[in-house]
Amino acid sequence: MVKCGLFVRLEAKPGKEQAVADFLAAGLEMTNREAATPIWFAIKLSPTTFGVFDAFVNEDGRQAHLNGDMAKALMARASEMLATPPSVEPIDVLAMKNNLT
Repeated sequence: MVKCGLFVRLEAKPGKEQAVADFLAAGLEMTNREAATPIWFAIKLSPTTFGVFDAFVNEDGRQAHLNGDMAKALMARASEMLATPPSVEPIDVLAMKNNLT
């Protein structure tokens, strides 16, 4: 059962919106290789604001993701693409509905 997650808010620099969108789309491949990351969404909140929501079975999975390839790649490109550092918010999952199997 999913117990915890992360919400990451990304604010693109002017003119870098497509670069952020492309980076997030490519991030699917990296997160697919993370066994401890069963749920991952890349989202667009506004023309310049993007985000990632991911969820984990336990804290070990969350920490593995924070130390994984996707997080490293994001931090390596943050100053190039983002107007501000990523806002990384740990969250607790209180309830979950999933009709997809």
